[in-house]
Amino acid sequence: MKLIVGLGNPGAEYIRTRHNVGFIAMDMLRERLKISDFRNESKFRCEIARGEFNGGKIVLIKPQTFMNLSGEAVLLVKQFYKVQSNDVWVVFDDVDLPLGKVRIREDGSAGTHNGLKSVLLNLGTEKVKRFRLGVESRGETSPKQQDTSSFVLSPFRSEEMPEVREMVTNFTESVVLALKKGIEEAKNKYSS
Repeated sequence: MKLIVGLGNPGAEYIRTRHNVGFIAMDMLRERLKISDFRNESKFRCEIARGEFNGGKIVLIKPQTFMNLSGEAVLLVKQFYKVQSNDVWVVFDDVDLPLGKVRIREDGSAGTHNGLKSVLLNLGTEKVKRFRLGVESRGETSPKQQDTSSFVLSPFRSEEMPEVREMVTNFTESVVLALKKGIEEAKNKYSS
């Protein structure tokens, strides 16, 4: 079983923000895998979609705890389904990657991302696969000097949306490939 987690913040005011690209990606992934709609399950503190793909069970979640407490929801679902830590995959925004880039890693620190920090802390391991989606905050398409918190909570601009859609599509296809042929294959093909 794979537990795939999209990080973001609940609430209408956050829907199209950079920090919610993990939720955006999960919605597209759910459609691509043709599994059940997301349902809010308060006992897990997240929205959950369940199904099967390529002969294996899949659980997709969008924690509803707000970003900095995401790990609490992930741990509840992981324990309930008895998922191994190396079968937890996390997708989230990364301000240090150029807009539109996907980077896949099999382990490592959380860097500056508080949502991932919460996941790693709650799971007690850094051996969690992660799909980082570039939202770039430092000078390519955004001002070089800015408050990162305000930036990630700002919506994507309309002219950025084609790149965002392409990035989320690439993420979705990377997960499909990883589920079929392994994470290394996906990393080689899609990770920039």
